[in-house]
Amino acid sequence: MHRFFLPPDQCRGESLRLAGREAHHALHVLRVKRGERVTVLDGAGGEYLCDVANTSKDSLTLTVHTRKTHPQLACPVTLLVAIPKGKLIESIIQKAVELGAAHIVPLLTDRVITQLDDDGAEAKREKWQHVAIEAVKQCGAAWLPQVAAPIAIKDFLAAKNLPELTLVGSLQTERRHPREIFSEFRTQHARLPQSVGVWIGPEGDFTLAELQAIEAAGARPITLGELTLRVETAAIYCLSILNYERQG
Repeated sequence: MHRFFLPPDQCRGESLRLAGREAHHALHVLRVKRGERVTVLDGAGGEYLCDVANTSKDSLTLTVHTRKTHPQLACPVTLLVAIPKGKLIESIIQKAVELGAAHIVPLLTDRVITQLDDDGAEAKREKWQHVAIEAVKQCGAAWLPQVAAPIAIKDFLAAKNLPELTLVGSLQTERRHPREIFSEFRTQHARLPQSVGVWIGPEGDFTLAELQAIEAAGARPITLGELTLRVETAAIYCLSILNYERQG
């Protein structure tokens, strides 16, 4: 069944309307016809099973058949990842959505080539948020992750909006297995963390000064195994581990 995205404020009635990019994809790529059943996701837990009531040149009208609400994850995950070369960040965002990340923060680090002004950063954020929307439609996630504008480490830390438990993949300092850190947290608090985050550095890792600042803010250094992983591999590896541990 084909999936489409509409913001929550456009999903309030018994009749929904697809227009713009979503309608173009439905009409001219997927060739959706009147009477066909489709799913609409609103990115805020809402899932709507709909029948296509009418189609026009540039829009579709959908009749809501059933509504379902999915609860928010009990332990939301934040991925803080240095922006790699080229378009790899788009692949990272796609995989992060599939692996249940709630927030994705692209980082401008000392070893990241990309440099952006405020307008450029916002343009990137909008583009990457759309990548997240497409990933939600592909995998059927009920909650749309929020992609932040690219931000420097010091500016993110200054906002003091950190998850309760934060890990950092590191090659430079004494490191522990993530399992040990989660086990220690459960022993101390008799529960899972309410939120968790993981920092992933660029090629060549974070600088020592960056790593010290991240650890000073409470991040626990973790090992990602004996091999040196690429940024995109490290992100998938860590999100997979966090998925497992937060369900334990």
